[in-house]
Formats: sequence, C-alpha cells, structure tokens
Amino acid sequence: MKYLEINVRTAAIIHGFDGDNREIREPGQDDFTTKLVAIERIQSISEQYLLVTGSHGRVMYWEYEGGLAQLRDRLDAAGLML
Repeated sequence: MKYLEINVRTAAIIHGFDGDNREIREPGQDDFTTKLVAIERIQSISEQYLLVTGSHGRVMYWEYEGGLAQLRDRLDAAGLML
C-alpha cells in the first residue's frame, strides 16, 4: 500500500443523507496536522480539497497545504499519475 504524507485539516465529514437527500455534515477542525494517507482512500483532488473515504461509509473533505500543482507534481514523481 502506498501512502502520501500531507498536511491537512478536516473541512467536513459527511455521515450520509437525510430524508430530503441533503448531506448530514459534521464541521471540521481549525488546525492543520501531518498525516500519512493511503492513496486508495483518495477519491478526488481539487485546488483546495481532498475527498477521502473514512470508516463506517463516511467521506471527508480535507483542506490541504500546497495546492493542486504541487500535489500533482508529487504524485507524478512517485509514478502515481497517468
């Protein structure tokens, strides 16, 4: 399994959907922390957020430091880009 070391903070945790099909959200945190994230957990990457899977069917939006271009370069250097 491959890992990515990255500074992140949780922007939101999605626990599912309510009866009106709206996301059930838990707010995030204020401080950035360094994590080793399994590449397989990453669902998508935008300029500001990583969308990652969590336990119990949850997904999380993490803000990350560095920006999309820098992250793309790191993934490419590791042979993880097509």
